Amino acid sequence: MAKPGYGKRSAPGERPRTESDFAHLLPRDAAVAAYIDRLPDGSDISVKTLARHLPYGQCALRTTLNRLQDAGHLRRGSECVITDEVMLWVTRTFFSRTAREDAWWVAWTRGDVPPDTPRRPTRSRAFILLAALGRTAPALTLSAADCAHLEPRVCAWFARGATESDLLHALTSGLPNPVHHPARLVERRLRDKLPPEPVLPSPRTVLRALECGECQVPGPPEALLGGLCRACRGRAPDTHAGPPGAVQPPGVRERMGAVRAGLAPRSERARR
Repeated sequence: MAKPGYGKRSAPGERPRTESDFAHLLPRDAAVAAYIDRLPDGSDISVKTLARHLPYGQCALRTTLNRLQDAGHLRRGSECVITDEVMLWVTRTFFSRTAREDAWWVAWTRGDVPPDTPRRPTRSRAFILLAALGRTAPALTLSAADCAHLEPRVCAWFARGATESDLLHALTSGLPNPVHHPARLVERRLRDKLPPEPVLPSPRTVLRALECGECQVPGPPEALLGGLCRACRGRAPDTHAGPPGAVQPPGVRERMGAVRAGLAPRSERARR
């Protein structure tokens, strides 16, 4: 684990783990990403620490982390931590199992990213509770049309923090005998016994900053495309060809011109 306040921080809205989470990455990058993904928040995922636990060197791991950053799984930056006594900025390494676009990281840095909404099942939690209501109280057996009509009212209960037990108790306790209109009785109880809205904490200001993964210079998230600043994105790779000291292809013509200019004319060489 890293020092308190530092280390890995998981991004929100992560989907459940699958075997193909990192199938789009190179084998070494996928192995490192899977290892980091399973570490708890606060773990030290610096290059030196990873090299002590994984069969890769520091240079290889540094390259892998940069690739994970470029693929949208990782961002480096800092976050403001506020306590009753102090406010300070701490270094973070944010990791996302789900590859994120630059726009997502920009919005999340500002604190306005909505959570990922899972695909809605064929039947909602509210519909299933209503459809099974007759098993608990046979007098409240409802039709499919009744369940679909009452579904939004049950969803309102769930939105206010009610559980299935709360709903069943409110709908089935103290039933009259007989029940002439089950759907109407359920609707009336859902409306009259709706719990109050929960008191939500006041929204807090999110203070985050990202920095370039190459030069560690902080900057606006919009400018850190792929986790790199404009200057680092524009650096040409050092791809020297040939042995050390060899003239590279772009400079061959200029070098030969300089050599020809330094040669003595043929007439002067003959007199010598």
